[in-house]
Amino acid sequence: MSSETRKVVIHLRATGDAPILKQAKFKMAGSDKFVKVIDFLRRQLNRETLFVYVNSAFSPNPDELVLDLCNNFGIDGKLVVNYACSMAWG
Repeated sequence: MSSETRKVVIHLRATGDAPILKQAKFKMAGSDKFVKVIDFLRRQLNRETLFVYVNSAFSPNPDELVLDLCNNFGIDGKLVVNYACSMAWG
């Protein structure tokens, strides 16, 4: 299966004081850039300032491909994305 057609499961987890989303899991094309996840969260939470991390560890470059992040840092085939309204981890 090519990276264009492969879907990646994104699991969104609220951190700190961030509101919990009604839908915490969704699929997106592996060829999409991580900025698409960030924009989705900003729209859902109506917030301009948002801190987004992969595996509670680091903030990926918005230009990273979702599939690359999932291949390198995914857990059980899912990309776990933590989001917070204030800085949660360094």
